[in-house]
Amino acid sequence: MNTAVSPNTNHTKTLVYIFIMLGVMIGLVVASVPLYRLFCQVTGYGGTTQKAESSTGTVLAREMTVRFNADVNQHMPWYFKPVQTSVTVKVGEEALIFYKAVNNSNKTITGTATFNVTPFKAAMYFNKIDCFCFTEQTLAPGEEVDMPVTFFVDPDIVNDKRLEEVTEITLSYTFFEADEDE
Repeated sequence: MNTAVSPNTNHTKTLVYIFIMLGVMIGLVVASVPLYRLFCQVTGYGGTTQKAESSTGTVLAREMTVRFNADVNQHMPWYFKPVQTSVTVKVGEEALIFYKAVNNSNKTITGTATFNVTPFKAAMYFNKIDCFCFTEQTLAPGEEVDMPVTFFVDPDIVNDKRLEEVTEITLSYTFFEADEDE
């Protein structure tokens, strides 16, 4: 009996393997952005904050100063600043602060805010309950709004030895004009 494999069969197997590998690679590319976003949300990597329904109810004696920063993309004609530059809160205590935005143009503009927390290693303990950054903001020409942020620092921060020396956290936002395609 002749058990030799024909050259066409080898080529067919090779093509099938190539297409399978190509499909796997395309699948990884498509899934990379949502997977990276999920990774950042879970770990706080890159200063990504956490989202919570409410605080834990536990308030500790340790205090944390939270500073606020605001920037606007150079092409967006908005004034955007925190109403207060910092607040000192007890770890676990809910706080409500505001950012002020003014549309300085003569057209309605919808903006979206990106955010992060520094030091990055503290981000996984910074929880936002409510934030203007969760949705796009639309301002009419000349319109001025105060936009709220409700947050707390998770009491679990005291169990993280890497954060023993951290007494200050900075919450930063940058507003961009939302894409019209979205």
